[in-house]
Parts: sequence; C-alpha cells; structure tokens
Amino acid sequence: MAVWAVGDLQGCYDSFQELLAKINFDPEVDELWVAGDLVNRGNKSLETLNYLYSIKDSVKIVLGNHDIALIAAYAGIKRANETIAPIIEAPNAKELIDWLRHQPFLYWDYKLGYAMAHAGISPQFDFGMAIAYAGRIEKKLQGRNYKAWLRHMFKVSSNKFDSNASVMDMEKYILSSFTRMRFCADDGSLDFFQKGSPTTLKIEFKGLKPWFSCPTRRSTTLKIVFGHWSTLAQASAAGYYHDSNVLGLDTGCLWGGKLTAARLDLEEPVIVQIDCPNMVEP
Repeated sequence: MAVWAVGDLQGCYDSFQELLAKINFDPEVDELWVAGDLVNRGNKSLETLNYLYSIKDSVKIVLGNHDIALIAAYAGIKRANETIAPIIEAPNAKELIDWLRHQPFLYWDYKLGYAMAHAGISPQFDFGMAIAYAGRIEKKLQGRNYKAWLRHMFKVSSNKFDSNASVMDMEKYILSSFTRMRFCADDGSLDFFQKGSPTTLKIEFKGLKPWFSCPTRRSTTLKIVFGHWSTLAQASAAGYYHDSNVLGLDTGCLWGGKLTAARLDLEEPVIVQIDCPNMVEP
C-alpha cells in the first residue's frame, strides 16, 4: 500500500486525474491524503467532490477555507459563485455537504510520522492542544446547529489565541488558524491578510515570518503536511516547500502552476508533480 498526499485541488479535476494516473493510485489498496480546498474557482468542482466521495474509504481529507465557504453557501450564509453553484444545485448536494461537514480539520498518523491541516497548526498550539481544539470545532460543524455557529465564524477573528476569550472568539481563532493562516509575528500572533511569498523584503518590512518559522512556536512532534499557500512554492527552488518540520503541497495548480503529490510511507517523501493549465487569472 502506498500513502500519497496531494495539495489544494480547488476543482481542477482533470489535473487531479492526470496526477493520480502518474502515481498509479489504486483506491483499492492505496490511501490518499488531501490537504483541503477541494473545491472553488476550478471549473470542475462538482466532479472533484463526486470523485472523492466515490472513493471516500480510501481518502483522508482535512477541510480548507474554500470547503468552509462551500458549506456556508449551501447553508445560505454566503453567496454561491459559478464554480460551486453546480454542487449546491446537484441532486446529491445534501449527501455531499453532509459528508464534507463530517471531515476533520486535523488528521494524523503516528506510525507515518505526519499530521495534516489545511493551513497548518498554530504556533501557539502544541499537538495535544491542536487535537483538542480541532475536535472542538469539528463537533460544532457536525452538529444540528451548524448553520448558526458558522454564521458567527465569518465575523472578524482575533489574531492571537486567548484561553480567557469568549467561546465564539476562541472558536473563530481556532477555525481561522487551521484554514487561513500563513504569516505570524515573533509572539505567535497571526496575520490573516498577507498572501505573498515570504521574501526577505516582506519579512523585514512587515516583521512577519511563516507560521512554521515562528521563534516561539510550540512543538508538534509530527511533520505537518499543509496546503493553502501557493506562493510559498515560489520561494523554493524545488517548486514546493519542505524542511524537517513541514511539507507544503499547494503549488498553484489553479494558477497555472503544478499539482503536487508526496508519497509519505517511505523514509523520505517522494515528490511527483504535473504541470497545470491556468484556470483563473492571478
């Protein structure tokens, strides 16, 4: 059995299928980890979601910000765009959305030595905290009152975790850190607005670092697989980001970059990439 992880798909179904063929993925025996943002912007979001649902027993998924936006649109909280409207209008929409609502924000495998979260794990969380807080918001999203809860989650979030904050403020931070995080300051506070690559100029000018380079970051023991940050790949000659602590797999397929898979069940990850057509204008 091979275990493969893949970065943000965002509805790029054709590229996804090309990559699966290139790695000889067999859902009967192999396992696929998907680092969130399954849908949105790409022109085959429904096909992508239907395919993943069809092989759900072989897939490990974590939710990304675009997946949350889809659930919110289905719930009438956000307006659907042209790429997710076909999902909401599909005959099996409820089945797909209910399945999506029951996916985690954090997945891990101690034997493999990897954990996966769409944007990563907050530098203010150790791994025990990450497990507990991910479980907390998973219960809310899976609950009967998820629509009311989700409506609150789209209000402005705090950029720093405070255990004395209100329940809603804590949960807004938890959700944002798992799905929207990129940069942080030295004290671990997050910047949810910067989206570019961590160039020296940006870091020096803003005083920001990638969340995984935060000097006060707590240990999570496992290597973290994440997506969400397509411009991070631009800072690496390898075309993706990899160090001893993290493996970043969003390589900008949607923007005409690459779609990247990493095999995780070997001593060192094996990387396979394909070139992608430009789906949308940057």
